[in-house]
Amino acid sequence: MYNKTKTITLSLSLLAVLSATLSYGQKTNYIVINEDDSEKDIIIKAANVTPTKRQLRWQQLELTAFFHFGMNTFTEKEWGTGKEDASLFNPQQVDAMQWVRTMKEAGFKQVIITAKHHDGFCLWPTQTTTHSVKSSPWKHGKGDVVREVSNACKKLGIGFGVYLSPWDMNASVYGTDAYNDFFTKQLTELLTWYGNVDEVWFDGANGEGPNGKKQVYDFERWYTLIRKLQPQAVIAIMGPDVRWVGTETGKGREMEWSVVPTNRLDQGSIAAASQQDLTIKPQGDMRGSDVGSRARIRSAKGLVWYPAETDVSIRPGWFYHADQDSKVKSAKILNDIYFTSVGMNSVLLLNIPPNKSGVISAADIKSLKEWTALRKRTFQHNIAKKAKISCSNGLQLPALTDNNYSTYFTTKGTDTTTTLVIDLHQPSTFNILSLQENISVGQRVEKFSAWYEKNGKWIEFTQGSTIGYKRLLKFNSITARKIKIEIESSRLNPTLSEVGLFMQSLIL
Repeated sequence: MYNKTKTITLSLSLLAVLSATLSYGQKTNYIVINEDDSEKDIIIKAANVTPTKRQLRWQQLELTAFFHFGMNTFTEKEWGTGKEDASLFNPQQVDAMQWVRTMKEAGFKQVIITAKHHDGFCLWPTQTTTHSVKSSPWKHGKGDVVREVSNACKKLGIGFGVYLSPWDMNASVYGTDAYNDFFTKQLTELLTWYGNVDEVWFDGANGEGPNGKKQVYDFERWYTLIRKLQPQAVIAIMGPDVRWVGTETGKGREMEWSVVPTNRLDQGSIAAASQQDLTIKPQGDMRGSDVGSRARIRSAKGLVWYPAETDVSIRPGWFYHADQDSKVKSAKILNDIYFTSVGMNSVLLLNIPPNKSGVISAADIKSLKEWTALRKRTFQHNIAKKAKISCSNGLQLPALTDNNYSTYFTTKGTDTTTTLVIDLHQPSTFNILSLQENISVGQRVEKFSAWYEKNGKWIEFTQGSTIGYKRLLKFNSITARKIKIEIESSRLNPTLSEVGLFMQSLIL
């Protein structure tokens, strides 16, 4: 649906100065690679690149929701034209509490409302244009969808985010220098009228405005404003904190690195002083199957923590259409998406579009409830919880099953490989392996495998490359008493915060 092409270009001079004093063991969100760095130097540096506080919080959400709601809901379109009459926006009711409650009950920790889509119609009573809810018959022009969602989030204790489309097919100033001022005013309203904002979401769509011109977006100015007004907010996906995974299918990469190369950085990317980190974005296409392996970072000029978000809609479209009520993704499909997004070191952004009445439809709720029940049933019991775990060169083994993300297993000395032997005490059946790295230390594992013992022999049942915040692997059911996990390659000592074995049944 969106053109998420990233075109920010930046230079390296400032970063070189700031990172010159960094030691190999010091954690940082970014680092320069010097011309005389060996491959070993580069790997050590990569192992010590870590998320900012805002990025770590975002990653630990795992599940966030999109609410696509606006003019397109009433015109049966996905992309409007900007010429729609404001009187078309007239929901019978807008029950934002129902929206947010539905997502919270489904295990979601944050929601994002499309405050303005490409058609330029604003869901809040902005002072920048009359093309907004204040010109609609809904609540006699006194309504504010953004406020209702924000208030619901506060009452229910869930994160609140806003989507603001840079492309505006209604604004007469689009395509001129004045538009960047216009957009900055809209963004300022959203960042100052509604309290805490946890995420600001931009896409890269850039078509013509009503005057036939395209706009040169002043992203750097907008980033600086967000850092000033809402320094805790994550900026996605045309932003420095979070990148697009590259598809809208709900499927991420088998090898998903959060530490990626960046070749152009500069002073225009400095974040707010309160955070003391740079606003850095890699340049170019980040949609390939490999964005951060040794081969990719070997020739980089810098490295930055830049994690992926996987977005997908519960329906074929992003806005509600009645003829898609029978095409809502099933619990099984949503569960598969969970494994290929959250289970592949990403955050899932699932779109649930409210209907013309202003509520989430019964078909969507039914699917969400069934998926939630399946997920809870699957992960409520970790078969490895009471297992005996041994490792000849391991430290802090109890951390692997203590259900505490901040604690973690690692290896002695400079060992970058290890073998964990897990004795379940009795034969048990499982078909899911869960692994987590403590990414506050860094993302390090490059290759791993898992084996089970049968008749005195070890048989491999799954393997992978990266782990990151979470890796979930499904396979045919296995019954065994002993398994082993081999970390075959790691950038410095591996740091695992959890090992889990689970049994999933698709019976709803």
